[in-house]
Amino acid sequence: MNGTGFLTIYWRDMLRFVRFKTLLFSSLVQPALWLAFFGIAMSANFSRLSAGLPAIPGVTVVGYLTFMAAGVIALTTLFTSLFGGIVILFDKNWGMMREVMASPLPREHIIIGIALSGMTKSFIQVLIITAFGLLIGVGFFPGYSPGQAVLAFLGVLLFCGVFSLGFVFLSSAIAVSLESPEGLQGIITLLSLPLFFVSNALYPISAFPPVLQELSWGNPLTHLVNGVRYFAIGPDFQVIGVRYVTSPEDLAVSLGFLSAFALATFGLAWWRFHEAVVT
Repeated sequence: MNGTGFLTIYWRDMLRFVRFKTLLFSSLVQPALWLAFFGIAMSANFSRLSAGLPAIPGVTVVGYLTFMAAGVIALTTLFTSLFGGIVILFDKNWGMMREVMASPLPREHIIIGIALSGMTKSFIQVLIITAFGLLIGVGFFPGYSPGQAVLAFLGVLLFCGVFSLGFVFLSSAIAVSLESPEGLQGIITLLSLPLFFVSNALYPISAFPPVLQELSWGNPLTHLVNGVRYFAIGPDFQVIGVRYVTSPEDLAVSLGFLSAFALATFGLAWWRFHEAVVT
């Protein structure tokens, strides 16, 4: 039991996710609607503004909807992961967490089980956004063979998975230290807005002031978007007059950054769970 106890936590949270029909429906439909309405509206505006910009010879030009779809994947992964720890607060309020922590199950298994369920939910949403995006004209995997497209999508999932683990660990560390879901929601709002806007999810960061460019480089969301665009669009493309070039070395730096972030937040969650007293 001790070696696989995290699977019990994982399956319990996934069953809860599937059985709460309202939560399941909103989690699956909301990202697609966001991409459909906001994405298409923004794409029309940016396409009109960039219509007269010259294309760089030999560089693939992609539409803003394709550019933004990668940002929507990253944004959805961020929100899903940050809310991953809220199950801990519900269990604390219902008395379940007290029973789990009093059991012989190592506390790190609680962290890992919740993190894996949060990562699985993120994967489901990434799959839905990608499929829906392709239906409405998102130009992912341009010129890829079916095998290359599958490998590229696995690369997207790799980056989303590492990113998701980092933020579910962070969310769990915060949740086990609080007493109410409202407190966690307030902290999530405080964290998500700066992470979202100081990133390259919706627009190029080359026009940012130098200070914001430095903050963006240290933003995990920026590194996630870099990975998603590398695999889904390509290593060299142009959008709204800006050229994006991502080398394999840049990709390795982004993956290393996200991995280090996940390890650091796991350490934080491990410390908070071992210090926590649930009554």
